[in-house]
Amino acid sequence: MTTLERPVTTVPRRRTPATWFRGGGLTNLIFLLPLLIIFGVFSWTPIVEAIVMSVQKTNLVTAATFVGWDNFAQVFRDPLFWTAVRNTGYFALLALVFGYPLPLIVAVLMSEVRRAKGLFSALAYLPVVVPPVVAVLLWKFFYDASPTGVFNTILGWVGIPAQPWIQSAASAMPSLVLEATWAGAGGTIIIYLAALTGVASELYDAAEVDGASIWKKIWHVTLPQLRGILLVTLILQIIGTTQVFLEPFLFTDGGPANSTVTILQLIYRYAFQNSLGGDYGAATALSILLAVFLAVLSFVYFRVTKNWSDS
Repeated sequence: MTTLERPVTTVPRRRTPATWFRGGGLTNLIFLLPLLIIFGVFSWTPIVEAIVMSVQKTNLVTAATFVGWDNFAQVFRDPLFWTAVRNTGYFALLALVFGYPLPLIVAVLMSEVRRAKGLFSALAYLPVVVPPVVAVLLWKFFYDASPTGVFNTILGWVGIPAQPWIQSAASAMPSLVLEATWAGAGGTIIIYLAALTGVASELYDAAEVDGASIWKKIWHVTLPQLRGILLVTLILQIIGTTQVFLEPFLFTDGGPANSTVTILQLIYRYAFQNSLGGDYGAATALSILLAVFLAVLSFVYFRVTKNWSDS
């Protein structure tokens, strides 16, 4: 290239309404319009109404009155709020320590099975098919604290005394985590099994040639290949466990001694177990606080783990 030559640069055409129309923008908008309307009516409208309700004193029966930040102050003054926060954090921590690695371990073991893999996959997913209320009632029967209870009978076979399970403040929350892990692990196991099929077999062959044991292959091949999906399922589990409601509501109704009351159960109590019609202002205020916390947590989490998931 001589000094007189200049590289040819393409000036991008400025997008105008006419070019948008000729490029099919109106057609795309027409196809998207029903979805946008449905999404706006059924998703954004309730969110906006909840924000408005959070600064009002209302029970949906009498006329609403504007109270500003009083609902949020009322929530923070409630001693049960901090109990619910602590219990919710405790549930999320137990579910993270015990419930998060279990589906991965089961999926890795199932991926090594050569025969009847479909049968094992169906058995792993079966708890997800069971209706949640039915599963809780079934486990509530298993958690009978008498020596003749199902779990206590099994423990008696190995010489372990009967346990109080959900009747004790110390063991109630771990018992709830055990049932929730059993009920929800199946879906995650299937996700991990699908992800494991994308791991190149050549990587395992190369590791085997190098003399790697099964644990080294899992640590140096399987886990790095599943890094992205592991990070996604981690944040999904954190979000899901901080919104736990069904188990404490049906098992213990927050007891014994408020040891299992959670944030969502406290929202339910504000809305449906207080005065006439409930205190929906306080309930929506606490809901917004939880939503903001989860949004900030998710934003920080994805910013921190962005480089890890891309590498």
